[in-house]
Amino acid sequence: MDILSWAFMALVAFQAVSLVPLVRRMRQPDLAVRSKARFDLLEAMAVILLLGSMGLSLTWSDWFWLTLIAWVLLAVLYAGKGVRWLRARRRSQAA
Repeated sequence: MDILSWAFMALVAFQAVSLVPLVRRMRQPDLAVRSKARFDLLEAMAVILLLGSMGLSLTWSDWFWLTLIAWVLLAVLYAGKGVRWLRARRRSQAA
């Protein structure tokens, strides 16, 4: 494995460590905090999938399809976050 593959694996490890505060937020009693934490947890998992698949596709070209799936998943998550943000903004302007 070359140095770039190791760099991707280190980024995956750092991203995996970032899951700890997200899981803690999922346990809080406030519904709004848990709802936001779900989106953040899915985003972190999608980034882990993206980084891992990019690292794998550097060594084995057969894993490139997994990178495309990760990009699509991230796009859907960011679209969902944008819709939630717009709804919250419209509610605050209507009130």
